[in-house]
Formats: sequence, structure tokens, C-alpha cells
Amino acid sequence: MDLTASGVRTTAVAKPARTGLLPANVVLGGSLLSLVGLTWDIQWHSDVGPDTFFTLPHLFLYAGSAVVGLASLAVVLLTTAARRAGREVDPRIGGRVVNVFGKTFAAPLGYLVSGVGAATFLLYGLWDQWWHGLYGFDAVIDSPPHIGLLLSITVSLIGTTAVFAAAREHRWGRLGTLASLTVLLTFGPVLALGLQQVPDDYADAVAIGCSMMAVLLVTVGAGFLRRPGGAVGTAAMVAAVQAVFWWFSPWAAQAYADLVGLPMRDAISGVPEMPSLTPMALLPVAALMELAYLAGRRRGWSAGRVSVVAGGIAGLLIGLSLPVQRFLLYTGAHLPPAWYLATTAVFSGLLGLLGGFAGWRFGGMLCLLAPAKKGETADA
Repeated sequence: MDLTASGVRTTAVAKPARTGLLPANVVLGGSLLSLVGLTWDIQWHSDVGPDTFFTLPHLFLYAGSAVVGLASLAVVLLTTAARRAGREVDPRIGGRVVNVFGKTFAAPLGYLVSGVGAATFLLYGLWDQWWHGLYGFDAVIDSPPHIGLLLSITVSLIGTTAVFAAAREHRWGRLGTLASLTVLLTFGPVLALGLQQVPDDYADAVAIGCSMMAVLLVTVGAGFLRRPGGAVGTAAMVAAVQAVFWWFSPWAAQAYADLVGLPMRDAISGVPEMPSLTPMALLPVAALMELAYLAGRRRGWSAGRVSVVAGGIAGLLIGLSLPVQRFLLYTGAHLPPAWYLATTAVFSGLLGLLGGFAGWRFGGMLCLLAPAKKGETADA
């Protein structure tokens, strides 16, 4: 009897591990495709100029969302069919199942969120096409349809993170969660560009927004993994993506301009636009956060409270580093005065406290997407 039960349990775990891996990787691959299109498009605007709707970077953007949407839809339809056939649905494949439109569809939570994000992205894409048709060339990133597109990508990435988090008992689930957070963190500073409309007489609003997102998402990685390596692992992946895009973005813009026969701008900074938004101090700051978590464990302090303090310190350091980073990267850029750096760092630190508080709890919420092991909790 014991041997039979053991054999059945092993088969039950192995099968979801194989079946859940493919759609999760397809969704993550689609998100990466959109990220490639985004960094390419931003670099194009910087090095070449305004563009139309039908460009190769836009194709990557929309193809990535289409891949995410189709993969999510396929999982939802398969889950619905399994539910109607009376078969048990494993919550490790995309998370717990929720009913959609009454009980018309049964959708794993992660795939539902990623699918909704992809669908809204395509709807905003239609608006963007109309916008191009009405106004012609697109010169800025913060046009109304672009804001909708960026928010839709964010929703899709949150869903992708949830998909992998639901399979956290498997190594690919844990690595995939950190990889999804990496994509979200690499994408996050682009959203912060919307803060350029905020008056910056006393502090750098974009730097404050970037530091807040960085602290929040690195802390989510630590709160999800619940052991050493979550913060540093996420930051290390971000650094790797930043390094690849540092080479890819200018090369892709130059190659595509040569392909379509368009000239480059006369004055090009030579600095990759989107990768330069990512805090270069993130990895050492994440290492300091890991030391804080380690010290807290050894002294028996509440991990949630340690996370708040670590987040505040991390936010202060990143907020201080970003204006300096911009000064070092761009020729002709001026280093802000000391009082301006101080106010930026203080505001970043205050929001870092919030990022550390919320990030640790969001990480715990991701843990709850997966079936809990015996004796395991997601308490702060």
C-alpha cells in the first residue's frame, strides 16, 4: 500500500512539472520579446527620430503581447475543458482556478491576469494606430495610447510572475519568478518617465520613481524566496539584462536605420537610453539588503520590519546614485547641487520604506499562489 501511494504521488508531481513548464516559458518568452521591442523602440526615437506605427520594433512589441495572450488563452481553454470533464485542476499550473463570466470559463489566476494584460495591450494598440493615423509620426513616449500600452505590459508581467510563483516548489518556478521580476524591474523605469511632468524644482521625480520600483521589486524577490539570494538574484539578473541591452539597443537602431535607408541624428549621445535608466548601483545595494536580512535572522528580528528598514536604506542609496549616474554617463550633463541630491535621496528613502514594507508582503502573497507545504506559512 505504501509503495503504491508513493508511486502515485511521484507521478502526480512530475506530470504538472512538465506540463506547467511549457506554457509558463512561452508567456515569459513573449514578455521578453516585448521588452526587446521596447528598448529598441526607445533607442530608435533617440538615435533616429519619430516613427510610424508599422516598424520592426513595434512588431516585436505587439508580437510579444500576442504570444502572451495566445498562450494564456490556450491554458484557460484547456483548464475549462478539464473542469467540465470532472478532472482535478492542479493549482501549480498558473495558480488557483477562478471562474470567469459565471462559470463559463475556468482560468488559473496567473494566466487570467497575463491574458487580460495582453488583450488590453492589443486594444490600446488599435488606439495607437488610430493616433498615428490622426497625428502622423510619434515623437514622445508619454502619449495617451502609449501610457495604456505600458500599463498593459505591466499587468501582463504581473500575471507572468504569478504563473511561475504558483510552481515555486519546482526550481524552474522559483527561477522563473525571479526572471519575471527582472523583466518587470527592467521595464519599470520606463513607467517612471511619466513623472517627467511632475515639477522637479526641489527633487528628481524620475529618480525617486525608479528607486521606489527597484526597491519594491527586489524586496518582492526576497520576500518570495524567503531565504538568502532573493534580492541579489533578482538584481544580478537585472544587471545581466542591462549589459545585454547596453550593446543591443544602439546596434539594433543603427542596423534598422541602415536597412530602411534612414540617417542617424547628427548629435547622438552614444548612451543606450533604456538600459541607462536602470540603477547601476542596484546589485551592491541588493547585497547590503541581503546582509540586513541575514543579520535580522541571526538576531531573531521580524523579517517584515527588517525589510522596511532595508528598503529605506536601499531607496536612499539608489535615489542618491541615479542623478550621479546620469552625470557620469552623459557628456555635458551637470551634477545637481548637494541640497538637490539630498532631497532626492530623502524622498527616495521614504518611499523605499514603503517599498520594503509592501515588497515583502507582495512576496508572501506570491507564496500563497502555490499549494502550501506542511508546516509552511507566508507570515512576515
